[in-house]
Parts: sequence; structure tokens; C-alpha cells
Amino acid sequence: MMKAMEIDEIKVAILRIEGTNCEQESFYSFTRLGATAEFVHLNQFSSGKKSIFDYHCLMIPGGFSSGDYIRAGAIFASRMKASLKKDLKKFVEEGYPIFGVCNGFQVLIELGLLPGLNGTSNSPQACLTVNDSNRFECRPTFLLHENPCLLTSKIGKGEIRMIPSAHLEGKLLFPLEEEDYYLKKLNENNQIVFKYVDPNGNEAKYPWNPNGSIANIAGLRNPQGNVMGMMPHPERVFYSWQHPDWTSCNRKEGDGKAIFESILEYIKDK
Repeated sequence: MMKAMEIDEIKVAILRIEGTNCEQESFYSFTRLGATAEFVHLNQFSSGKKSIFDYHCLMIPGGFSSGDYIRAGAIFASRMKASLKKDLKKFVEEGYPIFGVCNGFQVLIELGLLPGLNGTSNSPQACLTVNDSNRFECRPTFLLHENPCLLTSKIGKGEIRMIPSAHLEGKLLFPLEEEDYYLKKLNENNQIVFKYVDPNGNEAKYPWNPNGSIANIAGLRNPQGNVMGMMPHPERVFYSWQHPDWTSCNRKEGDGKAIFESILEYIKDK
């Protein structure tokens, strides 16, 4: 994939189109750690002005791309398929990391890159639909680090992290007739990275699970481990003082910082 490198040699593309709105926080999360991040509009890839292979990592940030018409992330994903289909497939197969948060997770689902049980499939195998509450949920959420992966290596297995959620369509569902199959395969492959839990680490329903996602799933990776998506926003808790309880806790850094550190460490070691 790539030779070993220093952090300041790593280039990250923060992909955006109309409606993305979390790219600035995502940009800072990488640059504060010493990497080079760059805002790249999808049109720059589709026009050939830039190549996805100019970068070592692709991040798809949150927001409401194309107004979330049809389904959240569907139009963004469709435009990526139209212009980047072959390059995306090669990018993933060569081990480059792709990270999607909130709307970015929705895009990865629509692309078929997650859960990715059939490789770099072009067809969605799941969907992220409207929350059980039928409203936008913006609240602190506690995540259990269920299965460490290449992009979360700096977080210990079983750790609980407070990472905020802000979404209307975060309920993960699989085809009803294949639900058991998908859950079995995800567990066999250790693909469930994060689960919604209560502050004590127990799986719980609303409000701890803000959307009703099956099996309390908050984040997934592909079988290869280099594509990860999650609904909560780690870029919004990079610093300890971004937590709602920052005045009363002894947290030294934000609970989301380690995810970005893990991604850069993976790239550096490759």
C-alpha cells in the first residue's frame, strides 16, 4: 500500500459536496495531530483535477449532503459511484483507510462499502433510517468499544467513550429476512466496532440508544478493517472541554481524539 512515513507526510482528503457541514471540525482533528488535511469537493475528483490516490486517507464528514433527499447519503453515494467506482474499489482493496461520520456513515452504507460482506459491493446491504423517536436527536451518547480495529487501535477493548450524536436517520437496519444472517456474520468477523450503552456500559434502549439501531450498533467496519463508519461525532469531542461534564471530570483529552490518532497511526505504520 504505502511506505512507512512521518505524520506530517500524511495527506487526508476531507470530501464534501453541497450540504456537508462538519468538514471544518474534521479538518482540525487531523491537522492538530500534525497531518496535512485538505478540503476536496467531489467535482475535483470526478473532473480529474485531483485523484483519490493523491491522498492516504479519505474522510466523509457529517451534514445533510444534497439535502438528504431520497435517503440520507443516497445522492452523495450515487455521485461517488458514477465518478469514482473503480478508484474506490482499488483504494479499499489496497488498504487505504476511509472514515465516515454520521452522514459519512450513511454514504458508506449507500455505497455498499459497509458492512461490506460482499467486498466492495455496489449495492447497499443495509440502511440507516429515521430514528424511532421520529425526530432529530442531538445528545451525548455513550459508546462501548466492542471490537478494536485498525482504525481504533488507541482505544482499549471494552472502554466506554462519550461521543455526541446529532442525526435524524441513524437507525441501522438489515433486510428483515436476512437480519439474523447479517448479525451472525458481523459478530463472526468482529465488525461491530461501537455499541450504544448506558453510562455503566450496559446495552440500553432510548435515550441511550438515540435511534433504535439494531443490536445497539453505533459503528461498523468492513471485514478488511480499513473502512469504518459511525453515527456519533468524534470530531466534536477532540478536547476535554468539549464534553458537557468538563468542569467536573478529570478527563485529559476529548474522547474522540484517539480515533483520529488511530487512523494516522495505521497510515504511518503502513
